[in-house]
Amino acid sequence: MSSEPFDLDRTTTALLTGLFDPRNAAAWEAFDRRYRPILVGFARNCGVRENEAAEVAQETIVRFVEEYRAGRYDRTRGRLGAWLVTIARYRLLDARRRAGTARIARGDSAMIDLDDERSMGAAYEAERRHAVLREALEELRTKSRTDPKTVQAFEMLVYHGLAPQVVAEQMGMSTHDVYLAKSRVAAKLREIVLRLEAEYEEAPGDWESSGARPSDGLRG
Repeated sequence: MSSEPFDLDRTTTALLTGLFDPRNAAAWEAFDRRYRPILVGFARNCGVRENEAAEVAQETIVRFVEEYRAGRYDRTRGRLGAWLVTIARYRLLDARRRAGTARIARGDSAMIDLDDERSMGAAYEAERRHAVLREALEELRTKSRTDPKTVQAFEMLVYHGLAPQVVAEQMGMSTHDVYLAKSRVAAKLREIVLRLEAEYEEAPGDWESSGARPSDGLRG
């Protein structure tokens, strides 16, 4: 294992640089921690069950690192996400073949067509946005001085879709305070998300080219 310390809050470029060294376990762990949840969610949206989605994510990450270290991944020719999706597609096809049916965990209408490159790319991007928001919210909960009650009210209002009056009643707050909680948390969360967007960026300007940014809509 490399004795050089590895900052886990790195850009994708730094993570990829670290992966070149097989002894750099910290780079592997940081890359795995960032991309495994994205790939698991992506695989679930492609119709496989939870345990199969975990296998798809594991196999995809291992295969990517092998190909990357062998020099087969050229970042100038495409985004990292597109490469991961291509690898995952073959793992997903294997999972469907093993199941012996196209209906794995959801109805056909809910499943992503594995031959539709645009749909698969959109599914991956949706999971990448969700990953940024999840990490930002966790950082807000654990590393900021924001009142947990305020954060909970924000989550109930924004993520669970409860009416402000319902949130106010359940949290013992006034409706006015609920709206204030939303505004304050959204502003702090946006600051974190903007930083994480840069760390998760897979190519210059790729958030703009791939659709909505995670920070879209997070305004007080």
